[in-house]
Amino acid sequence: MNHIHEWPGEYTYCPHCATELETAEIHGGHRKRCPACGFIHWRNPGIGAAVVVFDDAGRILMVRRGPHATRSGLWSIPAGFVDYGEEIRAAAARELLEETGLVADVGDVVFAASNFHDPAKLTVGIWFAGTVTGGELRAGDDADDVGWFDLDDLPPLAFDTDAAFFERLR
Repeated sequence: MNHIHEWPGEYTYCPHCATELETAEIHGGHRKRCPACGFIHWRNPGIGAAVVVFDDAGRILMVRRGPHATRSGLWSIPAGFVDYGEEIRAAAARELLEETGLVADVGDVVFAASNFHDPAKLTVGIWFAGTVTGGELRAGDDADDVGWFDLDDLPPLAFDTDAAFFERLR
């Protein structure tokens, strides 16, 4: 297990009292702790939600990552972060609408995986089945293109976890 203090993006100072944090062994792991007020930084992964949508021809909907997005120019299943306090299926539907212009009913979980592509922000991704109910297809938000792809003819993928999902589909 990596020690949290070795990962990029870790807190240096306490967000409550501004004291420099120290590394301590807490509950079997190395955690950042404030020696002044006792704050412990429990560094947890972010949660991402994706919607898997197929058209009538069996092609999957994907977006090309825009110039300001992680892995720009590569393709992924429409997805994004779940906001604090947001229900995960609502987040998945929101991200699909923002990136593709499509409205969908979000159903069952079809895949879940840990994402390690950005060591400063580890995530857990959850892919849901989706059924389009409305909207108009167009690229938006952090996507600069959108398209339908045959599973045997996928574009260059942005994330290893999408590749793992496609392997499972096959």
